[in-house]
Amino acid sequence: MSTPKCLEEGRTGLVVPIVDFNRCEGKDACVAVCPYNVFEVRKIDRSDYRELSFVGKIKSHVHGGMVAYTPHADQCRACGLCVKACPERAIKLVKV
Repeated sequence: MSTPKCLEEGRTGLVVPIVDFNRCEGKDACVAVCPYNVFEVRKIDRSDYRELSFVGKIKSHVHGGMVAYTPHADQCRACGLCVKACPERAIKLVKV
């Protein structure tokens, strides 16, 4: 597999991954594919849990309350590997 152009250029901070907690099931696929350790899967924060839809809260409970967070979003190089790997399609890349 060749290195995506965005990774070769070394640009960071132009795009950040946004995780939809209503969709995320904390399956860790994003963590596994991200070459820059942008993601971590952990228990959803109470404030984020309160913002979930009714269905999102049920889904969160079923999956142990685990979701993907982006503590190192500033290191994202917009390669899109996380978007492709996410089985719930819970991640999108947004220009900052």
